[in-house]
Amino acid sequence: MPEPLLSRTQKPLFRALAVLLALGLASVVLLATGARPFAAYAVIAQGALGSWGVASDVLVAWVPLLLVTSGLLLTFTVGLWNIGIEGQITFGAIFATWALRGFQAPVLGGSMAPGLAIALAILAGMAGGALWAMLVGALKTFGGVNEIFGGLGLNYVATALNLWLIFGPWKRPGVASMSGTVPFDRRLWLPTVSEQSRFAPTALVLGLASIAIVFVLIQGTYFGLRLKAVGRNPKAAYLLGIPTWQYSMVSFAICGLLAGLAGAVQVTAVYHRLIPSISSGYGYMGLMVAMLVNFSAAVAAPVAIFFAALNVGAIQLPITLKLDSSLAGVLQGTLVLFVLLAEGARSRIMKGRGGAR
Repeated sequence: MPEPLLSRTQKPLFRALAVLLALGLASVVLLATGARPFAAYAVIAQGALGSWGVASDVLVAWVPLLLVTSGLLLTFTVGLWNIGIEGQITFGAIFATWALRGFQAPVLGGSMAPGLAIALAILAGMAGGALWAMLVGALKTFGGVNEIFGGLGLNYVATALNLWLIFGPWKRPGVASMSGTVPFDRRLWLPTVSEQSRFAPTALVLGLASIAIVFVLIQGTYFGLRLKAVGRNPKAAYLLGIPTWQYSMVSFAICGLLAGLAGAVQVTAVYHRLIPSISSGYGYMGLMVAMLVNFSAAVAAPVAIFFAALNVGAIQLPITLKLDSSLAGVLQGTLVLFVLLAEGARSRIMKGRGGAR
């Protein structure tokens, strides 16, 4: 068997082994708590796919996760760890809320179309996320601050600003509440499939468009080729005439733009107001998805929907089996860990045989 073919055959086998190991570890954790693993997995599946209502909740969670994963694939391609994406989601939500607060009076007065106000708010959210991401890039490029530390620090700043706005200038009349700001008028919500549902088809279109655009950018354009060159060897790319720091900044800007779009979707389609936990952890989950797919946009969408289904389905664990819903996080984390370990083991084996990775 030729070595490259062996490498291609081994890759799915190692990944399948990683999935089995992750399920095995999660099962051990369940058994240690006195729970039945198969019963827990069945509850998660039922909680994610048991009805159209819960399935639509999976789609609601899938959209922002897909948006942030799309952006992270660009920064990973250029060799950057945009840990600050949580803050970029939050800043996008803040900017979208600020825009909607300004547009609400004209819309209610009849001088502005609701659709235009929503579109402008989404654009404002995208701008907010891009600006916050570019600040991380500027700290790295011009201040020598590692993007991981700069991003983490700005996450805390964005969270603090969000809380200050909710409990300060934008608080509910007479009282500050953990439930967030006053909900916007229904005319300023993205249209949903029903009055009871939070699923907005427009948001789904934005999510699918984002991953498609990123896939084309990375795989089918000269821009994507240059991003890969910068990510694999910045010094060599610079010597070949590629403006490395400019490409890094552009990747941060696009990633932040998509993260800000996720924040705007959270405001306009899901919560219809600004809440303290507006990012819902999608930034960190997007990091796991991007690592799990080995930075490949081609398989990001199905992996992201699997993670979204785990999160939504696990909500039923405390109700049905009296288990903590954090089991989904355990399974997600161990899955990423074992896939990375399996990939490392496979690479070492192929290297030892003198084959291609």
